[in-house]
Amino acid sequence: MAGAQPGVHALQLKPVCVSDSLKKGTKFVKWDDDSTIVTPIILRTDPQGFFFYWTDQSKETELLDLSLVKDARCGKHAKAPKDPKLRELLDVGNIGRLEHRMITVVYGPDLVNISHLNLVAFQEEVAKEWTNEVFSLATNLLAQNMSRDAFLEKAYTKLKLQVTPEGRIPLKNIYRLFSADRKRVETALEACSLPSSRNDLIPQEDFTPEVYRVFLNNLCPRPEIDNIFSEFGAKSKPYLTVDQMMDFINLKQRDPRLNEILYPPLKQEQVQVLIEKYEPNNSLARKGQISVDGFMRYLSGEENGVVPPEKLDLNEDMSQPLTHYFINSSHNTYLTAGQLAGNSSVEMYRQVLLSGCRCVELDCWKGRTAEEEPVITHGFTMTTEISFKEVIEAIAECAFKTSPFPILLSFENHVDSPKQQAKMAEYCRLIFGDALLMEPLEKYPLESGVPLPSPLDLMYKILVKNKKKSHKSSEGSGKKKLSEQTSNTYSDSSSVFEPSSPGAGEADTESDDDDDEDDCKKSSMDEGTAGSEAMATEEMSNLVNYIQPVKFESFEISKKRNRSFEMSSFVETKGLEQLTKSPVEFVEYNKMQLSRIYPKGTRVDSSNYMPQLFWNAGCQMVALNFQTVDLAMQINMGMYEYNGKSGYRLKPEFMRRPDKHFDPFTEGIVDGIVANTLSVKIISGQFLSDKKVGTYVEVDMFGLPVDTRRKAFKTKTSQGNAVNPVWEEEPIVFKKVVLPSLACLRIAVYEEGGKFIGHRILPVQAIRPGYHYICLRNERNQPLMLPALFVYIEVKDYVPDTYADVIEALSNPIRYVNLMEQRAKQLAALTLEDEEEVKKEADPGETQSEAPSEARTTPAENGMNHTTSLTPKPPSQALHSQPAPGSVKAPAKTEDLIQSVLTEVEAQTIEELKQQKSFVKLQKKHYKEMKDLVKRHHKKTTDLIKEHTTKYNEIQNDYLRRRAALEKTAKKDSKKKSEPSSPDHGSSTIEQDLAALDAEMTQKLIDLKDKQQQQLLNLRQEQYYSEKYQKREHIKLFSTSCYSLRVLTIFLFDDFY
Repeated sequence: MAGAQPGVHALQLKPVCVSDSLKKGTKFVKWDDDSTIVTPIILRTDPQGFFFYWTDQSKETELLDLSLVKDARCGKHAKAPKDPKLRELLDVGNIGRLEHRMITVVYGPDLVNISHLNLVAFQEEVAKEWTNEVFSLATNLLAQNMSRDAFLEKAYTKLKLQVTPEGRIPLKNIYRLFSADRKRVETALEACSLPSSRNDLIPQEDFTPEVYRVFLNNLCPRPEIDNIFSEFGAKSKPYLTVDQMMDFINLKQRDPRLNEILYPPLKQEQVQVLIEKYEPNNSLARKGQISVDGFMRYLSGEENGVVPPEKLDLNEDMSQPLTHYFINSSHNTYLTAGQLAGNSSVEMYRQVLLSGCRCVELDCWKGRTAEEEPVITHGFTMTTEISFKEVIEAIAECAFKTSPFPILLSFENHVDSPKQQAKMAEYCRLIFGDALLMEPLEKYPLESGVPLPSPLDLMYKILVKNKKKSHKSSEGSGKKKLSEQTSNTYSDSSSVFEPSSPGAGEADTESDDDDDEDDCKKSSMDEGTAGSEAMATEEMSNLVNYIQPVKFESFEISKKRNRSFEMSSFVETKGLEQLTKSPVEFVEYNKMQLSRIYPKGTRVDSSNYMPQLFWNAGCQMVALNFQTVDLAMQINMGMYEYNGKSGYRLKPEFMRRPDKHFDPFTEGIVDGIVANTLSVKIISGQFLSDKKVGTYVEVDMFGLPVDTRRKAFKTKTSQGNAVNPVWEEEPIVFKKVVLPSLACLRIAVYEEGGKFIGHRILPVQAIRPGYHYICLRNERNQPLMLPALFVYIEVKDYVPDTYADVIEALSNPIRYVNLMEQRAKQLAALTLEDEEEVKKEADPGETQSEAPSEARTTPAENGMNHTTSLTPKPPSQALHSQPAPGSVKAPAKTEDLIQSVLTEVEAQTIEELKQQKSFVKLQKKHYKEMKDLVKRHHKKTTDLIKEHTTKYNEIQNDYLRRRAALEKTAKKDSKKKSEPSSPDHGSSTIEQDLAALDAEMTQKLIDLKDKQQQQLLNLRQEQYYSEKYQKREHIKLFSTSCYSLRVLTIFLFDDFY
């Protein structure tokens, strides 16, 4: 069965466990950067690990949701107060230095907008313990994927923690938490015999967990669950028996794709344990019965998550070559906003690494200060500069806090100072220490045909991607020349498809793949062109081993060289071109070499392309702008949320095996992969919005082009109900998901005006079938506390319609046999009279001998038997046994002759048929037609590329000419300004003209890009339909030939008879 694995994965994830010291609380001193006031507090964590909370001397309680915590730092990594007076006030401990007692808790809604909670412990050991515990709680994968019941408990915990100094719960907090419908809240409170005025207070002892559940049931009634409960056997009695509950779990909730030996259905005793866990009535539980209340608790419990916890765990094979993995990758990591303006940030490297990214980018430039310190910035833009050394320190600090697997540093090195390059190399060696991989591993030398090491081999290692100087070789000048040719190839803009953005003076540059002019290559930063990288010095070159960037020439050349340690980068447009022209070759290339895709230069707003496009081709490092949380980034976060959030995902087997070939544009079944059928029914929603508005749900599927369906389904909008809307609509069915391992389902909820509420992205291969809650997340993939959907999902192996009856018979053979027997009895009345007539006419001996075989019922070939079929007989017997008016029995000699002829005729094998001249001739003709079709497509594509290049050059030349004219005018004006008598005006006009020219140029390039991309896609589509039509015509010809042969055979047989 699909989904079966070599063995059952032993779950390594540990549930949340809060230590006693965190529950009891510890004294700290809290301080802020912008104030000299320090506040003594008692810091605690609730027993479930939901919140970090503290009370000050006035007994006021403040909360910090641990799901918002990104990091916890102590000692030298924590923030230190700059004000000497503040330092003096904080230095209150008597055990350990102040620096070692500092704690900084980093939290925020996303990677850019972060805040700090600064604390000082009284002892060093206390600071270390709290730092480790808080980070462990905040990064616990099970805590990030809690059950529906846990989220409701979290809301209850929040209410219980936010109490007055007297220990009472303010009702205003309840109204604030459930703000969608004030009237409903009032009614639910009154049903629980609680006060309902907004200004009232509730004693904690009156608001028990049981009262809270009653309150929720009255606030958000669930008739749809009552219906499910009744339909599954509780119509006449208010409970399900243990057998009924077992059937429900095994038939509705179990994944049919699982191997029944490795993952057996639940037995009675296992179901009894679940009943005892969830049934609140102990008397019923002991009898093996579960009420509707217990049933609801089971559905929202930890055993019934929509994704099994083993998928969250590190469960993929990490011992394969690096090229066999998708690697979570970042583009221009240092930026916090757009590509042309905004702040660069050292903190972004920490945040990106903590989020699970394993490949970060460093754009290095020569520092202009007296200290000659290299910097990181986006060249020739208005983005700020940050210290290269500080970035290296930040990477070293957070490299392996989230994942132990290797970090890849993608250097874009514009430092043309040998001295500063030497500094860069020195910083890497000193700060990274043993973590920096300086030499290739002994088992994996840098030789042709040798694969890259695995993530397991490279655990806790940092690898550098930078231009490399020519290799020293003692094996002859020829080899040395080849090495120099490949290693020294460099430039920066990726191709003619992605020219430099004129406003910035730079397209996103990559040293490894470009087609810019030679004069651009020789430009330096000071000359105003960021389109070239500096030559690598010996020091930087020595840091490079397994990731050596080279200019991409062709898939054929790369295959011949067979060097896994060489890799190339492609701007997204160049990547799309290669994917469109040579999809199969691109997949093959990615089996043995790394490829990196990065956004085109015109994405100045830091938007992202859809990473799925390049995952489909097996590209490993699909780099995105992490600061922009758009749909593309959301899909990326959904992809790398699994496999222990390690930043590595193993590619599907056919993208790794050399004997398999895969076309990402395929529409048929992939060899060795079982397609899935997925059905999703949106049943209801709970607490979807904090406003009284209508809501609706949209469902998308992303994967291969054939699997992708944007906005495949949309529910009706609920009428002003965001608390418990119910949708009685037909499910959305994805009949055939060709590649489930690369497909993901997105379910998103919106307010009636189109405002986004929340969503969830789920891998098709990991989705559990059955009735489940989908706890929603915001656009930054952070869990929302209350909003959830209740759905019914069916997932099974895809079966073509032709074989549906066969599968039905195999899956339920008893039902099938009973059905066949029933049909046989129904037909008996019609066939009895004919059988009696046959018996009368036939010889008594024959009748007795043939009766048993004629009465035997056998299923038809496709698994369905609509009529009683007889055992096949030789043609002579078949002809003889059919009565006809006035017919006489055929002579025995004739029967014997026909029988002997038929028995001598042997069926030809498929291989023999393929050797026939007519078949071979037809096959050659078809092959030539298809080959010509592909050639014409390639010619059209080449012509289109040439046309685009010409238009780009025309636009560029026109831009340079007009800019030169404006600059010339500006120089004349500046000379006039230097004269005392000359009035000071006109400079602002020139600047405006230059800005307008840049904007005009940028827009022209954007238009040109969009037009070219659309034309290429149109060409691909035209080619696809042409090939499809041609294949259909070929099939018709083959069918006609086969039919002619069949007619000829029948004619010869009839003539002979």
